[in-house]
Amino acid sequence: MHELVIVEGILEAVIPAAKEHKAEKIVAINLKVGELSGVVSSCVLEYFKSAAKGTIAEGAKINVLPIPVAVSCPDCGYQGGLPKGSYHCPSCGSAGFKIVSGREYYVDTIEAE
Repeated sequence: MHELVIVEGILEAVIPAAKEHKAEKIVAINLKVGELSGVVSSCVLEYFKSAAKGTIAEGAKINVLPIPVAVSCPDCGYQGGLPKGSYHCPSCGSAGFKIVSGREYYVDTIEAE
């Protein structure tokens, strides 16, 4: 259910930004969503339909672009991706890596008329 709060936050960000640029309609919202963020894209899309009703964002297309998991390993210096389902550094096998991306989500861009 936290996706509803996320959708409300998206609308609170994009509608004033679009109005500030004299837009009358938001056509598309491009979201970046990390693979480990816990955000369920299908729920975001569903909640958006009802939350955007009656606003300049009603009918806007939501594009969800994934952010892959990236790690940094202090043991061997590896920096890069982590295969799905893996919990060890792909280079040295250490479990002591730090996740540097893949947990975040944000509005990347909006398209408006």
